[in-house]
Amino acid sequence: MTLVSSKEMMINAYQNHYAVPAFATHNLEIMKAVVEAAEELSSPIIFQTTPGTIKYVGVEYMAAMARVAAEKSTIPIALHLDHGDCFETVIKCLRAGYTSIMFDGSRLSFSENIALVQKVVEVCHPVDVPVEAELGTIGGVEEDLEIVEAEARYTSPQQAETFVKQTKIDSFAPAFGTAHGVYKDDPKLDFNRLQEISTRVCLPIVMHGASGVSSTSVREALKFGVSKVNISTDLKNTFIEELRQYLKQHPKESDPRKYFLTARQVVKDVAKQIILNVKSDQKA
Repeated sequence: MTLVSSKEMMINAYQNHYAVPAFATHNLEIMKAVVEAAEELSSPIIFQTTPGTIKYVGVEYMAAMARVAAEKSTIPIALHLDHGDCFETVIKCLRAGYTSIMFDGSRLSFSENIALVQKVVEVCHPVDVPVEAELGTIGGVEEDLEIVEAEARYTSPQQAETFVKQTKIDSFAPAFGTAHGVYKDDPKLDFNRLQEISTRVCLPIVMHGASGVSSTSVREALKFGVSKVNISTDLKNTFIEELRQYLKQHPKESDPRKYFLTARQVVKDVAKQIILNVKSDQKA
């Protein structure tokens, strides 16, 4: 199977009240772990990479790894740009073969955000690539940017409706209480706001910052249009903690073909838990 668009898988999730898990993919080990988990549970998945990951790995390398994974797999896999930071990054990813794009203009003014997202939609839709965009400011740390809780802005349902109508995006990422990175306290999600936003925009909703959100809260969000759930911190933390433990126990080990194996396995286990939590198992 080749890489597929995220649009069809998210529409199906939206209509059937589950979510497609979108796994932040920083290296080959994490990529292989989530593919193995998804194949065993027959779940569609999305690989997603931020501009920082693209800079580290190289857009051509990332696209090539994702293509090989898709070709060898029996499940639908999309390759997504997460938090695209400029128009040039969008074009670079499209040319490399990405099948899904998010442009993040949430720190801009409302009118500037709309204008730039419209520009992204104009280049993506003719080549059948769906576009996700964000309105409001999701707190926490994403790449090198930190949004403190006091500066985080929840999405206005009224503005969300206008934003979606004017930009013609395919999925929408609102701020309703989640945050990127590690939560200091249990997140308080505004489900009333989410429900009103979903009613007004009538398209798939994306939950950013899902690592650390309780399974109960994630499943509650599925009732209100959440059709894509982004996971990054849970994978990174699990991977590095297991790697640290292995190297403590095997201080002389220098072969990455050995010391990455257990880290990959625990990431796979976490990915399977996430797939079951968002109810995407048996949906491939």
